[in-house]
Amino acid sequence: MATTQLERPGDRGFSARATRTLKAVPRAWKRFWRLVSLYMPKRLYARSLIIVIAPMILLQSVLAFVFMERHWQTVTQRLSQATVRDIAAIVDLVETYPNDADYANVIRIAQDRMQLKIDLLPPEPLPPPGPKPFFSILDEILSSEITHQINRPFWIDTVGNSNIIEVRIQLEGKVLRAFVRRSQAYASNTHIFLIWMVGTSLVLLMIAIPFLRNQIRPILTLAEAAESFGKGRPMPRDFRPRGADEVRRAGFAFIQMRERIERQLEQRTAMLTGVSHDLGTILTRFKLQLALTGTKADTEALGQDIDDMQSMLEGYLAFARGEAAEDAGRFNLEAYFEKLGEEATLRKRKLSTALTGDPHVHVRPHAFARLLSNIVGNSFRYAKAVEINANHGRGTLLVTIDDDGPGIPPEKREGVFKPFVRLDEARNLDASGTGLGLSIARDIARSHGGDIMLDKSPLGGLRAVIKVPA
Repeated sequence: MATTQLERPGDRGFSARATRTLKAVPRAWKRFWRLVSLYMPKRLYARSLIIVIAPMILLQSVLAFVFMERHWQTVTQRLSQATVRDIAAIVDLVETYPNDADYANVIRIAQDRMQLKIDLLPPEPLPPPGPKPFFSILDEILSSEITHQINRPFWIDTVGNSNIIEVRIQLEGKVLRAFVRRSQAYASNTHIFLIWMVGTSLVLLMIAIPFLRNQIRPILTLAEAAESFGKGRPMPRDFRPRGADEVRRAGFAFIQMRERIERQLEQRTAMLTGVSHDLGTILTRFKLQLALTGTKADTEALGQDIDDMQSMLEGYLAFARGEAAEDAGRFNLEAYFEKLGEEATLRKRKLSTALTGDPHVHVRPHAFARLLSNIVGNSFRYAKAVEINANHGRGTLLVTIDDDGPGIPPEKREGVFKPFVRLDEARNLDASGTGLGLSIARDIARSHGGDIMLDKSPLGGLRAVIKVPA
């Protein structure tokens, strides 16, 4: 007959507590490593040095502890036992032959056979205990052995003379004073072990640090090349895959990826350039035929349509090209803001600009000017007042453009960056009607390694925030 064991309420409570404890361990472990990561260095070279140095320090700390705790203490204890045993023998000789007036034989035996220099002093109180040294292992072991073997009032000085230990034993009617060399009672070769330990560590570090630097340099070079390519800048001329096999493979993969992207861009640009050229030729013939035939009233509308088509073709080509072939250079924000001020005067718009930091930024000048003109041109077109604030510092350029125009609804702000998207209700974001103005602007910003974000402006209209490395 099968029986079942009933679970008691206390068991259920213990099981629940154990379950909660087990669940709390991973969370506490994650919090611990999150806290550690805040103080850990972020660069690969520093982390690699920690990986090399930390185990070395831990291993040497364990070895030093074992040596100090086992070997050093054991050797010191045995030496102290032998020294105290010699002093105890002297005490026995003094007490066995009390009639010896000057104890010359005892002093001779102690000096010749035991390497001890002893004196018998008149009866006087022992000196007060002195301060203990920082490393008090000798003081503790020697005191323990004197108490165990001699069991008389005593006083020792292990601090005064670094090479001599003074021991005083209170006897009946006299005081025995003994001078012992420190090496007789103390393992004095510890510094040799420490010197060898620290010296070998320094040698290993002198080998490991240059080796690590040589291994990490190719990774840093690859990161710089990828960052330059992401910002639209030319790859360093001296870049070539080097280092460990994995780093070389990553370098070759990056070069192949870059070449594929450049070929794709060149093919796209060449294709659209050819299409634009062919269609442009046809549109030119249309214009010529319209100029030779028909009345002005009949051809004016068709001529306007042909101009719009040609403008669209130019917009498509500019979007496909993306100014990617331009080399990086210096762009003067102050000079560009002066041109914008002249344009605002012609358009009868109110413009205010502010610049903080260095006015010269390292970008592709024509592409960046096109980016700003697309954004500011839309503000001029649909707003009366425009404010531009530029902040250049710590390798980043932040340009904020505010206007008092109709703005863009929040749910449509991300969609307007898509090609051929136009807003008919609030504001048309492309003068040519192609819907490529903001697409070209964001494409240029991202080719520099930055981006463009839209938000509501304090002026009531649209705010455009341009952030690029510069």
